Amino acid sequence: MLMKNPATERHTLSVLVDNEPGVLARVIGLFSGRGYNIDSLTVSETEHEKQLSRITIVTTGTPMVIEQIKNQLERLVPVHRVIDVTVGGKSIERELAMVKVRGTGERRVEALRLSDAFRARVIDATTESFVFELTGKSDKIDQFVGLMLPLGLVEVSRTGIVAITRGPEAM
Repeated sequence: MLMKNPATERHTLSVLVDNEPGVLARVIGLFSGRGYNIDSLTVSETEHEKQLSRITIVTTGTPMVIEQIKNQLERLVPVHRVIDVTVGGKSIERELAMVKVRGTGERRVEALRLSDAFRARVIDATTESFVFELTGKSDKIDQFVGLMLPLGLVEVSRTGIVAITRGPEAM
């Protein structure tokens, strides 16, 4: 009898770490050393007084692999806490993208119309191009980029996902 591989799941992990040189390299080394993929990665200092940073990692794996990743992250010395914000569904995830579109005439008008529908802001405009700023869920950004392709999409720059849990509790 053939056994099916367990389905892979996408998880967003928030990792509270010391804000010091080499910490990010150690976290990334954990992933690359074990063959785990990072789909998205963002890092920023969150508590200046305590010198702490938050690393938000989006990764994909079987439930067992996700559990291994969390356990191995928790064992790293500069890591204070690991939260899987995907579990429980009580989190908010957003991403920022800048999208450059070149076009004139009807294509230009259509790009502006769509940007308005997606609540994208024009942050730069020339007679030949626009740069739009768009914030939202990743699938919304994917959809916007897909619609801009036939209109003259030139370039896309994305931040990666940031996430926070809902409610009054801190990480």
